[in-house]
Amino acid sequence: MSATPPAGGPVRPYLTVGERVGLRHCTYEDAAEFTACARRSTAYHRPWLFPPLTEDDYATYARRLIEDPARVGFLVCERPTGRIAGYINVNNIVHGAFLSGAIGYGAFAHALGRGLMGDALRLLVAYAFEGDGLGLHRLEANIQPGNTASLGLVRSAGFRLEGYSPDFLYIHGAWRDHERWAITREMTDRARQRLPL
Repeated sequence: MSATPPAGGPVRPYLTVGERVGLRHCTYEDAAEFTACARRSTAYHRPWLFPPLTEDDYATYARRLIEDPARVGFLVCERPTGRIAGYINVNNIVHGAFLSGAIGYGAFAHALGRGLMGDALRLLVAYAFEGDGLGLHRLEANIQPGNTASLGLVRSAGFRLEGYSPDFLYIHGAWRDHERWAITREMTDRARQRLPL
């Protein structure tokens, strides 16, 4: 389902919408708002997340998401204002027999505790598995064991714990252990079949 954010600036269509949030691609023009939100959120993000804090760093970040076919960057925007509440990226996209991607995400301080990222993650999962969306079969999330908020987010979205990866990613000066969570198209299909009519 597509919709358009409210007037007042360039039109940036949503790729998918829910009641409270919409997802759209990140653009170079989002630098000022994104980095301002990231700077106000630093105390909440550390030591888990390190989104770009300057417009120059954002330009590099956005270029990777826009130009690399193995990545897609989404902004989580509040409806109806269009204000950026967070982001979800799908990285390491592999097609062919694998049809998989790895997600990374973060909420900004003004969106914390409001359930917006839960709504956004459910929208992203549906969009990722649609033929008109990303057409993937599997999404994976790798999360540091102490990041309880992030673990709760993927658990509530229906991801299952698949394993534990010691020294998995180099973050903030050290190799960090991660739990490996994943969801497949079949899991979401089964969940929909169990819903009451």
